[in-house]
Amino acid sequence: MARRPDATGKNVAKSRGKSVTSAKAAPASRRAAKAEQPAKDQPKVEKAVAPKAPTKPRRAAKAAPRTTPETAAGTVGSTQTPEPAIPEPATPEPATLGDPDPALAPVATEPAAVQRLAENIERIEALGHRLMSALAERNLPNPGVEGPGPDLYLTAANAFLKTLAEHPAKMIETQVAFWGQTLSNYAQAQQALATGQVSGDEEDGPADRRFANPLWRTHPYFNLIRRQYLTNARALREAADSLELPDQIARRRVDWMTSQIIDMMAPTNFLATNPDALERAVQTEGESLVKGLENLVRDVEQHGGEMIVSLADRRAFTVGENIGTAPGTVVHRAPLFELIQYAPTTPKAHALPLLVFPPWINKFYILDLKPQNSLIRWLVDQGHTLFVVSWRNPDASMAETGMEDYVAAYLEAMDRVLALTGQARLNAVGYCIAGTTLSLTLALLKQRGDTRVNSATLFTTLTDFSDQGEFTSFLQDDFVGGIDAEVQRHGLLRAQLMSRTMSFLRANDLVWGPAIRSYMLGETPPAFDLLFWNGDSTNLPGRMAMQYLRGLCQQNAFAGEGFELMGYRLHLSDVTVPLCAVACEGDHIAPWTDCWRGVAQMGSADRTFILSQSGHVAGIVNPPTRRKYGHYLSEGGFDGGWEAWRQAASFDEGSWWPSWGRWLADRAGPMVDARDPGEGLEPAPGRYVHDRAG
Repeated sequence: MARRPDATGKNVAKSRGKSVTSAKAAPASRRAAKAEQPAKDQPKVEKAVAPKAPTKPRRAAKAAPRTTPETAAGTVGSTQTPEPAIPEPATPEPATLGDPDPALAPVATEPAAVQRLAENIERIEALGHRLMSALAERNLPNPGVEGPGPDLYLTAANAFLKTLAEHPAKMIETQVAFWGQTLSNYAQAQQALATGQVSGDEEDGPADRRFANPLWRTHPYFNLIRRQYLTNARALREAADSLELPDQIARRRVDWMTSQIIDMMAPTNFLATNPDALERAVQTEGESLVKGLENLVRDVEQHGGEMIVSLADRRAFTVGENIGTAPGTVVHRAPLFELIQYAPTTPKAHALPLLVFPPWINKFYILDLKPQNSLIRWLVDQGHTLFVVSWRNPDASMAETGMEDYVAAYLEAMDRVLALTGQARLNAVGYCIAGTTLSLTLALLKQRGDTRVNSATLFTTLTDFSDQGEFTSFLQDDFVGGIDAEVQRHGLLRAQLMSRTMSFLRANDLVWGPAIRSYMLGETPPAFDLLFWNGDSTNLPGRMAMQYLRGLCQQNAFAGEGFELMGYRLHLSDVTVPLCAVACEGDHIAPWTDCWRGVAQMGSADRTFILSQSGHVAGIVNPPTRRKYGHYLSEGGFDGGWEAWRQAASFDEGSWWPSWGRWLADRAGPMVDARDPGEGLEPAPGRYVHDRAG
């Protein structure tokens, strides 16, 4: 039997060691025990146990020697009262040594990272409440504009079943190829994990900007995800291509829907499979994700509960201060528009004034973003007395405003310009939908015998809608019917719906890419004037929108049997004034071949067609100082089709502005003293331009 411990507590320590320490204790445990031995000049009291409340005895390790009641008296957790310990010398230690009392530890001693985490959690909670409140403001969804109608899905299903019944071997072959490639992807991933080396990439075609991060090719996890996504995308496209669809419209709609699914399911659109977002989150200790949530809440709040990503920083620009600043005067105001006359910069100007009609889908300052790329400033510098229409942003009170009201506004603006300049004729310019309406106005004037327009210029203008191009999916009865229901509910085709529709024509560039940068990387939208203008869209009056969609786009009446307007049946052949049309090679909104086809059907004997490089906006806003995009001119005429015109075209590497400027100057009359607009109603850019769509 072990001896009772004496007053020094030495035997207590010895007995305690036998009862709780395994005979095969780990060396680390021994080193720890050794480190706890008291110094030679101090009593060995560290092993004594302070009194504790009785607790359930812990089971000793299997290798521990058998204990007796006597030896168990000094065991930690024993139910028996231990011997009193000798107190250590009362030597004060520095405040930095030892474990601080948790009850006395101030908050300031918490690591900075912990404090930031707590702050971020509070911010996330507050943002979550704001997000839910903002989403609650969204109007009830309209299924007709949220996606294709059931007829498209039925068409695709019938085509799939037909292909399966008539070509089962082809379907099986496609499935076998897909699963074979999938297994190959996983086998390569397993090999990469085992060896630490990712095999070479056999991807063909242009580089995909979404997968620019090196981890997509060097890290086994991300490499597998990328490979499998590309495999899935290829399989979806091949499956869609193999369907025997009833017509070209169904083919375009199925292809468009397939592309939308492929773009939406890209791994870059998800946080867990986006290495850029994960790296940024780690680098910023989660701050990027909180900022991303802030950006998301801001966008939802700004768009009335709709999740529409901001393409530009709205705080960076103010119209009239650092954008749209060309000097001018509002000389006339009507319920539908303001008329701005710009101050001359030359002592002499052409006798015939120039009147520009911008599209009322967006604001007019696309032609005056900044001095370096302002077409308005350039035209004034060329000696033109320039007038520009600034359209009102419609509200619900304008629900019954129709195409005839816009044509009447064209005529009113022309009357005012002629009165202010004392001229009998003018030159006119129409951009996009304003060019379509200018063509209708010219046809109306022709039938009335009115010769006030000396020449006309059309920028990216569609007048023949026989080929609906990328808008095919949005111009079918199911989607147009949904827009009709939207118009009946709000009186308007709202700007948010139009912006969303346009954006999904280029989803990766205008939806998913900006969303990743804003919501996952936490970046502030760029201060980019062109994108700022793009986000400053306007509503369309309900009646006008349906006339345009039904009569012009769907029925193609202007290029066909005639478009009924103001008591006349208008045809493309009624447009007979000297005409210059400018289209853009990369335009996905108004494809240049469709623009060319409309001009070819007009009755003008004097027709010039200019093809600019780039797209719908950048191809037009292309000043001579940049020399970024060139243009084509051709003597091929309009009798042999657009292919013959293009083959006969010559290329000029500079802007198209000077070429058009020479054409316009030949038709603008002699030089007279420049006309000062005076004080007018108020300085440009006026007040209508500041009305934002709600």
